[in-house]
Amino acid sequence: MAQDRHESWRSLPMATGSGLTLGPPDTSDIPLLVPPPLSNKEATFYYAGIPSGPRLVARSGTTKWKPPTGWDEYRKELRPVGNHPLKEVWEGNLALKLHTLLDSMNVKWTSTDVVRTRIVEEFSAPVIVWIGVMPASLCGTDGVVVASKCRDLLGEYNIADVDVEIRESVATRSAGPKLLKSSRFFNPTEHISEPLTATLGLHICAQSTPWIEGTGGFFIAENGNADRLLLVTARHVVLTPDNDENKHFEHTDDSEPRYNIMLFGNAAYNTYLESIKAKIKEKAFMAEYNQEHIESAERMDDPEANEKRQVVQDELAGAIKAMETLNTFYQDVSTNWATPESRVLGHVTLSPPINFGAGSSSEGYTEDWAVIEIDPSKVDATNFSGNVINLATQISIGEFIRMMNPEFREDHPFQYPFSGLLELKGTIPDEEMRHPIALSQDNDPFLTVLKRGNTTGLTVGCANDVFSYARYYHDDGTAETSKEWAILPFDFKSGAFLDKGDSGSVIVDCLGRIGGLLTGGAGAATNPEIDIAYATPINFLLQRMQDNGLREPTIL
Repeated sequence: MAQDRHESWRSLPMATGSGLTLGPPDTSDIPLLVPPPLSNKEATFYYAGIPSGPRLVARSGTTKWKPPTGWDEYRKELRPVGNHPLKEVWEGNLALKLHTLLDSMNVKWTSTDVVRTRIVEEFSAPVIVWIGVMPASLCGTDGVVVASKCRDLLGEYNIADVDVEIRESVATRSAGPKLLKSSRFFNPTEHISEPLTATLGLHICAQSTPWIEGTGGFFIAENGNADRLLLVTARHVVLTPDNDENKHFEHTDDSEPRYNIMLFGNAAYNTYLESIKAKIKEKAFMAEYNQEHIESAERMDDPEANEKRQVVQDELAGAIKAMETLNTFYQDVSTNWATPESRVLGHVTLSPPINFGAGSSSEGYTEDWAVIEIDPSKVDATNFSGNVINLATQISIGEFIRMMNPEFREDHPFQYPFSGLLELKGTIPDEEMRHPIALSQDNDPFLTVLKRGNTTGLTVGCANDVFSYARYYHDDGTAETSKEWAILPFDFKSGAFLDKGDSGSVIVDCLGRIGGLLTGGAGAATNPEIDIAYATPINFLLQRMQDNGLREPTIL
């Protein structure tokens, strides 16, 4: 029974640091055991292995926690309850009584769960009542009081084999969350979270064809009204040729079903989760390596080794902090972005048929674009600050500066942004596409461009100043020709500028001026690598949007 395992309220410390209203209940005076005080290490690592790695505040159990001797040795997991007497009374009135009890003590609780927990590969998986509280709202001393009182409540129902554990946790609704704000300034998730931010290079697909992915290009507004945010991409990304009749598409009646666009196809979403887990394992390996390094240095009577130990201790602390942050991020992604509905970004509002050789006789470009109206619940003023490309994820700062400014000239117009976010502003004039102003190391006209795509991420290339023509053959034997703005690899070491899945990316120069929308490329049929990328010039594209009914499209 509960009286056999817990100290009476009369002997529990009555702390007031959390502002709780705590008083002794009318229970037995039999002295009970006091749960051992938590060390910072226990609070931090007690739930190691559980996706978010929540911080333990207090627990009613009296078994002493044994710290792990290796980072991979101790991993907890959650399991379903299964057969247990608690199931029969939980939804009846026990849960309601528990909530009333917590409220009476002014506990800022966020969730109450009944689960089994166990150390991975161990058989024992005891049932616990798992209470979530707002971060930093309950101190450890008061937490012991709360946990013990809740444990006494279980005793009233003759539940003697269930403990109460309290952790810091925030409950979220199951509806699709907003895109994240781009992380900066040494946040451990700054690279891995990028696909879920409003920076350009969004991984998108139609909800009806989640196996075909492309890239969200750039944001625009109609008549300068930023309250209705629109995203431009290639039509063949969202209205795929194999599943679409290539007819004019326009959504004007809100009573009709929407053609939804979402972030990540199903396979891509699972791959993304695996990439987060891989990052966590990498940090765990570094933590273990640093711990071994510290222990080795401590056995050496050497001032230099001691100095090195101090450095490695800081690295260890950083690795542990990164693991905690990444675990929390993994929990967020795996919980709040798991369903296709939660990843719906918006719906297609306008897209003319794909057309080759579109426009006047002097233009003749590929017309392959679609406009997506963004759901305001996904992007708003808190997470959107205009069209930006994250430069700080794949290419080192020094290497990127070298590619933009090979001579490292002080008067070069490109300055690496402190935030790592390149703001897009303006467009590259058609004339400059054909007659670049910038020069290469060899003093030849050279327009350096970049893009961020779904498949290859951030890549740098060289815009060819002579436009290409591409011919597209259809199944019936007919063919169409289109003029293309051609993008070449930056150099032989940089690799291809694009790959499948990058269609829809926006191409910009080092000043953030938009040049065009990526639609395809050319390469050997026997090799997936693409030699030359093809894009539709931005000024032609904006004019065609206006011709198709979009009023004064404005790049944000």
